[in-house]
Amino acid sequence: MKVATSAYPLDWLESWAQYEDKLARWVSDAAGQGAELLVFPEYGAMELASLAGVEKAGDLEHSLHAISERIEAADVLHKQLASAHSCWILGASAPVFDGGVRPVNRARLFSPKGDMGVQDKQIMTRFEREIWNVAAGGPLQVFDTPFGKLGILICYDSEFPLLGRALSECDLILVPSCTDALAGYWRVRIGAMARALEQQCVTIMSSTVGDAPWSPAVDENVGMGGVFCPPDKGFPSTGVLAEGVLNSPGWTYADIELAKITEVRRDGNVLNRTHWKEQGLRNNEAKSVLMR
Repeated sequence: MKVATSAYPLDWLESWAQYEDKLARWVSDAAGQGAELLVFPEYGAMELASLAGVEKAGDLEHSLHAISERIEAADVLHKQLASAHSCWILGASAPVFDGGVRPVNRARLFSPKGDMGVQDKQIMTRFEREIWNVAAGGPLQVFDTPFGKLGILICYDSEFPLLGRALSECDLILVPSCTDALAGYWRVRIGAMARALEQQCVTIMSSTVGDAPWSPAVDENVGMGGVFCPPDKGFPSTGVLAEGVLNSPGWTYADIELAKITEVRRDGNVLNRTHWKEQGLRNNEAKSVLMR
């Protein structure tokens, strides 16, 4: 299968039609290259706040509500595009008020047949919890798809190995991200690469890129697309199947042979996924040793 992962710029939108045109162009470009799975980034939907005007887009609290109010319409558009281009789309995540007092950070997965699944972020960054007051959402999910089992770890979630372990059934783990500095990008990338190593799967990371000075939440964005794998039998020794160009908008493509994931899990030079449980037997508690 072929995947496309985005380095996605946040634009100021003058109209809903402009957003429709932008998204349609991005999906058409990737599908035109033969991509079957398209991955947009965390908080890529923040550009929808611009449709509420400068004042609301520039206010943290108002922007949350402005975006959440547009998500239903955005979902309809994603479903139409997934169907029209016969592809799967992970839509850019968005703050969504779903019956709670505070919003969750939600990514939505669309199938060509019109199905939609959702995945909420599990662990909030300091900005999300201390300033923005975005809440942790529903549990991790494993999606059964024609190209195997798929999971989603939104940005910071990828930095926690037990969340990755909860998705150990998955052949693919999607990592939509939004980072405002090079260090943040590398934290998420290192997390994505570590999850690929531990679970012997492929991880697919997308990023927001460029400046959006009209938004106090996502005013600076650093990143690029990347597709990572275990550095083992059948895969590149670097653990990198594909990577884009830092801060350059566009798609990064990779061809993934799913049979290689099955094979490396069965007979890799190392078997991290199989041997995971031995940590509980051998490292329950580190012992203190006095050295003189």
